[in-house]
Amino acid sequence: MRKAHYIALGFVLLLTLGLLRFPDRADPHVKPAVASLFVPLFGLAGSVERLAGRTSQALTPKRKLGEENERLRRENAELRMRLVQVEEAARENDRLRALIGWARSAPWKGKPARVIARDPANWWRSLHISLGRRDGVAVDAVVLTPEGLVGRVVEVSELRSRVALLGDPACRVAVLVMEGRQVADNGVISGSASVTDSSMVELSYLSPSREVKPGQSVLTSGLGGVFPKGILAGQVIYSHPIEFGLYKKARVKLAVNLDRIEEVWVTTP
Repeated sequence: MRKAHYIALGFVLLLTLGLLRFPDRADPHVKPAVASLFVPLFGLAGSVERLAGRTSQALTPKRKLGEENERLRRENAELRMRLVQVEEAARENDRLRALIGWARSAPWKGKPARVIARDPANWWRSLHISLGRRDGVAVDAVVLTPEGLVGRVVEVSELRSRVALLGDPACRVAVLVMEGRQVADNGVISGSASVTDSSMVELSYLSPSREVKPGQSVLTSGLGGVFPKGILAGQVIYSHPIEFGLYKKARVKLAVNLDRIEEVWVTTP
């Protein structure tokens, strides 16, 4: 905009010099005419300058509005993240309250623990919990939830423990197959390479003469000295004879969804 001023000023100077060369008698007539020519030019330059100022003032608030919108978007994202964290903390508190309420009526003493890690390999079913040696946890401590049996502790460090889950080779469990309140048969839950579904385990050493049917409950027998008697392990899905009919095997659907547990109960001496 200053360039326009300089051009106009230069033009005025040139005309002024020309006017100085006019004869005196022409001066009264020429000067008013020249003045009337330049007044619109100066007015136009002033209008352009004022328009530029208003445009600059309008652009500045728009830039500030953009910065403010970006700041509000960041704050909104942070608030959503905090809301998710608060909701998860509330759900965890609800689960822990339910777990502790169940434990008060359970016959086994213990402590609640969080699941903090999982072993990803399909052939090695285990997870890590947030209790260790300093919390009184020992090898062979039983791990369970209100729904049923989870597994047993196989390794203990100062602050955490590794749990072998049902279906892992390190977690063999002697069980009873129940028909109502009557024992229909007994067998052993152990790891099997043929069972890749984490919700299923294999029940072996069933008697060929006993009837094992879908829907029957499978409970710990208390034999072996590790797992107390009467903990629900799952339900029979189907059974079939093997080894020329010398004994039977069955598939059992676990009572606990091992892929989704987040808190467990660990028995202590």
